Amino acid sequence: MIRHLLSAADLDAATATLVLDTAHEMALLADREVKKLPTLRGRTVVNLFYEDSTRTRISFEAAAKRLSADVINFSAKGSSVSKGESLKDTALTLQAMGADGVVVRHPASGAPHRLAHWVDGSVLNAGDGTHEHPTQALLDAYTMRSRLGRLEGLNVAIVGDVLHSRVARSNVLLLHTLGAKVTLVAPPTLLPVGVEAWPARTSYQLDSVLPDSDVVMMLRVQRERMDEAYFPSAREYSRRYGLDTARMRRLPEHAIVMHPGPMNRGMEITPEVADSVRSTIVEQVANGVSVRMAVLYLLLGGKV
Repeated sequence: MIRHLLSAADLDAATATLVLDTAHEMALLADREVKKLPTLRGRTVVNLFYEDSTRTRISFEAAAKRLSADVINFSAKGSSVSKGESLKDTALTLQAMGADGVVVRHPASGAPHRLAHWVDGSVLNAGDGTHEHPTQALLDAYTMRSRLGRLEGLNVAIVGDVLHSRVARSNVLLLHTLGAKVTLVAPPTLLPVGVEAWPARTSYQLDSVLPDSDVVMMLRVQRERMDEAYFPSAREYSRRYGLDTARMRRLPEHAIVMHPGPMNRGMEITPEVADSVRSTIVEQVANGVSVRMAVLYLLLGGKV
């Protein structure tokens, strides 16, 4: 039984599959007139966000409310954090309020792990620095399984700014656990030190990887995390690692295109590809609510 979800590595194949299967059941609620379950009535979920977020914060809020939990949204801006309050003191405040679950996004890698020592409730990592983002990996896996019918044996190419991407790290770990084969495609400057120890292959050539890929996941170039030049220019990056219609035609007919968002349209992906029938980008957002409902249900309901 797991108490927190801090890393994709916390999930073995059986537990991850249980989350995906539960998310499928949660997705069926979207077709009901009343889209709420009483499962977490009386429980309190705190969204503790130290970084700006649209998709993840709203997705977790919607998920908790559909399970009838009470939701408290905490933003670092305009709070005591801006006056210098430490993460530990904020955690102790949440503990005093009786938070059953804390969803945390923080610019420091490892912050959710620290938080888990200070609160009695479950801690869910919604992104910590450049470390991990496990629920994003779960919703990506759910989307792949929904579109392609399986995860075992899929060839998944993750392309772009791997160095700064918590999405890439969590996806590599989870997809390996679920039997998919991952290839990381990036310029050498955007691959992290020690990447050879990850359960994934690496390539510097996007064009050579595309014909064998069932899934291509384009990563956002995270300009806000870059304080030096990792590639000559945006135009050069797009020429070598951007996904346009010509490159999309090199994919197998069944292959899908993914992006965790937000996108830099015209840089890592062209508008034509982002809006094509192969794209799952809008589906990923919708699936995020179902997957996060499943995680909250299983962790706070004590089923995992």
